[in-house]
Amino acid sequence: MAEGEATVLKSLEDFGPQKKLKRNKFACACAILASMTSILLGYDIGVMSGAAIYIKRDLKVTDVQIEILLGIINLYSPIGSYIAGRLSDWIGRRYTIVLAGLIFFVGAVLMGLSPNYAFLMFGRFFAGVGIGFAFLIAPVYTSEVSPTSSRGFLTSLPEVFLNGGILVGYISNYGFSKLPLRYGWRVMLGIGAIPSIILAMAVLAMPESPRWLVAKGRLGEAKKVLYKISDSKEEAQLRLADIKEITGIPLDCDDDFVSVTKVQGKGVWKELFLHPTPAVRHIFIASLGIHFFAQATGIDAVVLYSPRIFEKAGIKSDTNKLLATVAVGFVKTMFVLVATFLLDRVGRRVLLLTSVGGLIISLLTLAISLTIIDNSSATLTWAISLSIAAVLSYAATFSIGSGPITWVYSSEIFPLRLRAQGVSIGAVVNRVTSGVISMTFLSLSNAITIGGAFFLFAGIAIVAWIFHYTMLPETQGKTLEEIEGSFGNFWRKPKASATAEGANGKIQLSTNDKTYTTMD
Repeated sequence: MAEGEATVLKSLEDFGPQKKLKRNKFACACAILASMTSILLGYDIGVMSGAAIYIKRDLKVTDVQIEILLGIINLYSPIGSYIAGRLSDWIGRRYTIVLAGLIFFVGAVLMGLSPNYAFLMFGRFFAGVGIGFAFLIAPVYTSEVSPTSSRGFLTSLPEVFLNGGILVGYISNYGFSKLPLRYGWRVMLGIGAIPSIILAMAVLAMPESPRWLVAKGRLGEAKKVLYKISDSKEEAQLRLADIKEITGIPLDCDDDFVSVTKVQGKGVWKELFLHPTPAVRHIFIASLGIHFFAQATGIDAVVLYSPRIFEKAGIKSDTNKLLATVAVGFVKTMFVLVATFLLDRVGRRVLLLTSVGGLIISLLTLAISLTIIDNSSATLTWAISLSIAAVLSYAATFSIGSGPITWVYSSEIFPLRLRAQGVSIGAVVNRVTSGVISMTFLSLSNAITIGGAFFLFAGIAIVAWIFHYTMLPETQGKTLEEIEGSFGNFWRKPKASATAEGANGKIQLSTNDKTYTTMD
């Protein structure tokens, strides 16, 4: 670029501070539609916690069979996530979301019509694959359509809808528990087919991801979408330039259809596993770690087995257990809404560390109170109240940080060429860890007591806090393409410098390996 030119590239941060920009309504609408697919997973988690009570009574199954029933969906969903990661690079993000809704629809219908345990497990397979699709693709699509100024807010929406789905599932438990035993749990599960088919149809109104369009050489369509979803024309141009660079398209190319020299998905597995750069290795470890610890700290034990936890705490009535569980869902939903408004103000790192710190305190409190109750022959009202408060505190602190940030962070740190597959691997780790926790919690509680199980989760949460503190740099306010430069330095923050040259009136801004020049 010539020295005398007035038009120069800037960092996206240069566009934001000068004036307050309203949230892009079109980008918000697209993100909301995509994120609503997370309702499917949330509803299944919530509804199964209460339905399990009645399934056990109706089908005369054991605790081990209930554990498998509740947890197996998390082992099925990685199959869907893996397929979705590959499929989304082939047919696009939008149609992959549509498929997620259709597959879950089949699963919900089969579960609602189940005559026995074996058929119910068959329905769980389809539901799990559909959830795996949605679990992967919703945050990927949302991160790719979100303007930088709102990316944290919009990318956290899948977690908002997931928690909303959990709350609806809990309410469904309470509402349909009044039906005859034979029909109650079947209606609870089968009614999940309704939102899945509605969402599959609504998603067709969304545009395709601009990053996917550029990767396929459909530059003209990508430009139209970028102008709609960006906060300004300048931001749209810069985002397009960054994507062009990643996909090997010349920056001065302005054709509507181009030939892409870098094939998305080609060589990804080698770059991730065999020959990663220091930055990619750091990103990969960070993604795996944040997904593992989000589940290993016991969230599914609390959400899926809330009725059992409240029973151990001294609540015997089914109605009271389900009402207490509704309170857990309400708290989770309210606090994840708080998180969405703090992500782009406070930043990912501070919220995450605060959240995990809260989990440690909540888990220790719950473990101590449940141990006291378990070893006391008298009814200790204060210990029961403390247990309920600790469960609600755990739900709140998880939802304000660890829950939403896991998906926001992992979906934005991978560079474009690795994003779909990288996020899919993270989703697999997330679901497998969740499956192990949910399929072993009852057995673990029987082996080391329920208080001992939560002491174990508290220990894992302490390790999680140390991992997050040392391994996860802040990503707030950076473009998706700039974030890669923040990684590779495990023990120190990335360097940033600014130098001024008064002679020619130019200011040079450097962030990691990118330099932007602007006129004074």
